[in-house]
Amino acid sequence: MFPLRLLALIFVSTDEAKDEDIQAADRKEGALWRGDLLVVPRTLFTHFGIYLGGGRVAHFIPDIMPVISSDPAQIKRTVTNSRLLLGVVAKRGSVRVDSVEDFAYGSKVLVNTMDKVCSRAPLRGEEVARRAEKLQGHVTYSLLWYNCEHFVMYCRYGSVMSFQTFQFCKTLRKLVLSRRVAKATAVLGACLLLYLGAVSTCSILLAALLPFLIWMAS
Repeated sequence: MFPLRLLALIFVSTDEAKDEDIQAADRKEGALWRGDLLVVPRTLFTHFGIYLGGGRVAHFIPDIMPVISSDPAQIKRTVTNSRLLLGVVAKRGSVRVDSVEDFAYGSKVLVNTMDKVCSRAPLRGEEVARRAEKLQGHVTYSLLWYNCEHFVMYCRYGSVMSFQTFQFCKTLRKLVLSRRVAKATAVLGACLLLYLGAVSTCSILLAALLPFLIWMAS
């Protein structure tokens, strides 16, 4: 099964690709179709949503309000930055439907840009929208393992992944899991043992464990 799934990610159906080309040619400038993947660039991250038609967008956001209130009117209000941050900390979020204007929050909206970087062909627009509608409600949120990009990638391509998360982990690995960090950690550990006067076989092994693990992971 694994080789088949891998091939499905690499190769795109010719018929589906032709259909997408025809639809792209028929699309009027600025027009949105049901099932489109909407992208909003922000300062520190990029936000994603699925267009449902009628000026509505389904998107997954961290939100603390469902934890502290059961009032539907309060929950449906436009989510503020404080609600977002507290939702990230509490690992609580919601797949909700907002207007395109509230979703964009003053930023420019890009359409289907992920089609150019994802090797898997997108599903039909109606199927994409139906998936997004079925997932509405409160969901456990994870900044790295299940965020708004994971949500839209599943809806449009059937694959739960995040390019933002991958790039972040790749950058973090370069910064933390390096040979320089391993050497610096070993030197600091030795200096700390000498300063505390706690030099023993056990303490030396414990102090050497962390730099060894970083060295092996680099």
